[in-house]
Amino acid sequence: MNKAEILPSEKLKKTDTLADRVTYILLTEIRENKFPAHSRLPSESVMAKRFGVSRTVIREAVSRLKAEGLVDTRQGSGTSVLEPNTATPFRLDAHTQDSLQAVLRVIELRRGVEAEMAALAAERRSAAQFARIKKAFNAIRKAERAGRDGVDEDLAFHTEISQACGNPLYTSLLSYLSLYLHTAIVVTRANEAQRDDFSRQVHEEHTAIMEAIFRKDPAAARAAALRHMEGAVSRLRAIDAASWTAPMDEAARRLNRMRE
Repeated sequence: MNKAEILPSEKLKKTDTLADRVTYILLTEIRENKFPAHSRLPSESVMAKRFGVSRTVIREAVSRLKAEGLVDTRQGSGTSVLEPNTATPFRLDAHTQDSLQAVLRVIELRRGVEAEMAALAAERRSAAQFARIKKAFNAIRKAERAGRDGVDEDLAFHTEISQACGNPLYTSLLSYLSLYLHTAIVVTRANEAQRDDFSRQVHEEHTAIMEAIFRKDPAAARAAALRHMEGAVSRLRAIDAASWTAPMDEAARRLNRMRE
């Protein structure tokens, strides 16, 4: 394992995340034709070992490359590098002078995605898929009890629901939106950790979604997911502006550097 590969380069800062660093290295290697068009990236486990990171970090990096139209992922076929300019990547122009307002706009878009995703998961999920949803749900509580922020576990919970809905486009879109929401979730979870009522609300909202999916009740799952998104907006609005601006501005800079 060559850990030097994920040390900051001249375009990265010490504050950049592991996913930022892995994304930058893979992006550079694709541009330098080390991974030519139609070739496949190594498996998640191989890349995790190479970079000395978790598979969650690798998944996030690959999702970012996919959002930029550089790679495509297919179940059972791995991740393939696309021909240059064969796809125009979907982009969000959520920029506003108010970083909170930008995130609220993305959550407004995500509200409809999450609602239909949960409804389809309730309708279509298999026993094995529900087991993975429940495992991800339990991982959030485990992370919180261990004193971690639970951000990756929170995103994993929603990702498992997207995979259970039977439409891979939901997983792709959710991964793309998560690029914009990851820092927002970090900030809100830090805030929730100091508010027992907020932590309890999030847990109850996640529980309601999971239970509706377990009962195979699409209407209840849709309603529970909508309540979760509405709760997220309320909790975001309750955050002190001073604790919000700096991390969100840094997140915006990281996204912009990806596109240079």
